Amino acid sequence: MLSQATMSQPHAAVRQFATVKPRASLNSLFGGQPIETFEPGTAVFWEGDEARHVFEVVEGVLRVFRILSDGRRVITGFLYPGDLLGVSLKEQYLYTAEAVTRTKLRRYEHGRFQDEINRSPELRPQLFACLCDEMAAAQDQMVLLARKSAEERVASFLLVIARRLLGDERQPVIEIPMTRLDMADYLGLTIETVSRTMTRLTNCGVIAPSSRHAMVVRKLGKLAVLAGEGDADDKCAAGFGGVQQAVWPN
Repeated sequence: MLSQATMSQPHAAVRQFATVKPRASLNSLFGGQPIETFEPGTAVFWEGDEARHVFEVVEGVLRVFRILSDGRRVITGFLYPGDLLGVSLKEQYLYTAEAVTRTKLRRYEHGRFQDEINRSPELRPQLFACLCDEMAAAQDQMVLLARKSAEERVASFLLVIARRLLGDERQPVIEIPMTRLDMADYLGLTIETVSRTMTRLTNCGVIAPSSRHAMVVRKLGKLAVLAGEGDADDKCAAGFGGVQQAVWPN
């Protein structure tokens, strides 16, 4: 997952390929490419499809997921504007990329993208950094699912979005376009557990509803504590603790 996450996708028309300039960046390769629009719920590509293109997210949010043998969906990440999809350069896409909101993408032909990387001493370390970020995100997800409680998972999810979208702003309003089911499939929880935890965070004054798909983070520091970035005493003072974890099984 490139980001925080990763991805890639299909469709195409006649397009001109951007030339790598002296101070090139990976994103600059997509500058001359036409913009394609995907409506919510539309797949950009499916797991197992031939990896023909690399994509840049221009607008909107995507989810990346895999389907287990028993039919369960596991979301491995969400992509935002500026993220690249499909940079792993495998022959097949390892996951499905699907639009959460109305999404705009630019695509670059896979082979040409690889050629640009191979002949550019500026782009190679950038691609390596992207792949390292992808590995770090995968490791963070392993810790999230293996070691964190339900409350810590939900708080960590909201904290990552708040920090990514708003930096250090006080009482930021953040967009949460994904559904409770999306959050549950990403965090390894049930919808009921996600909903109860969100309600608890609201009742504690950590977050507050702003609109149907947005909320205000009223206490960013307390959210960080609940995400596991503080000690146990701070967490209990914030209104969560071992008793609540037993009440909300995951």
